[in-house]
Amino acid sequence: MTTVSIELPETVFSALRLSPKDFVNEMRIAAAVQWYAQQQISQGKAAEIAGLSRAAFIDELFRRKVPACQVTIEELREEVDGEW
Repeated sequence: MTTVSIELPETVFSALRLSPKDFVNEMRIAAAVQWYAQQQISQGKAAEIAGLSRAAFIDELFRRKVPACQVTIEELREEVDGEW
């Protein structure tokens, strides 16, 4: 596993009322959710980045009001029409 270090002002931890460890976990989850919402990474990869199981990541998406399914109605119709 690779370790990445970043320097942050002490005030960021108090802004979110999180310990440094909890802040890092929140950063991982927030980044994974954002990249998933932007369709840059898959749900499985996002869960891995977040350090969560896929089911826990889906729960996190729900909590943050981010759709877990990224297929549009049009894409779904095209896929279904192609199957018939």
